Amino acid sequence: MNKSTITIEVETDEGRVPAGISWRATDTGAEQAQKAKAMMVSFWDGAEKAALRIDLWTKDMMVDEMADFFYQTLMTMADTWGRATHYTDQVEEMKHFAKQFHEKFRERQLKENKA
Repeated sequence: MNKSTITIEVETDEGRVPAGISWRATDTGAEQAQKAKAMMVSFWDGAEKAALRIDLWTKDMMVDEMADFFYQTLMTMADTWGRATHYTDQVEEMKHFAKQFHEKFRERQLKENKA
């Protein structure tokens, strides 16, 4: 059986706010750790029937980047659900929600920029 190791390093400032995130995985061809401004990691605890999460973002991540990150994450979650279940109706509902979420953010951003 093959094993892969994923390592995540989080650099924090004096207030323990993430200032930098980097990660590496043994199965990638990347020589250097990859930098990231945000991360969401979820694990399923089957015994407890509960999702365990780590959600972090760096202090220099902009709100528009966060909106794009959430949009893309929601879209890929829909794709994953579709591959696992073949429930195309629910996939479309999830993607519709993600698109509406992103459109509403963009509308809000335009209004705030005009003010």
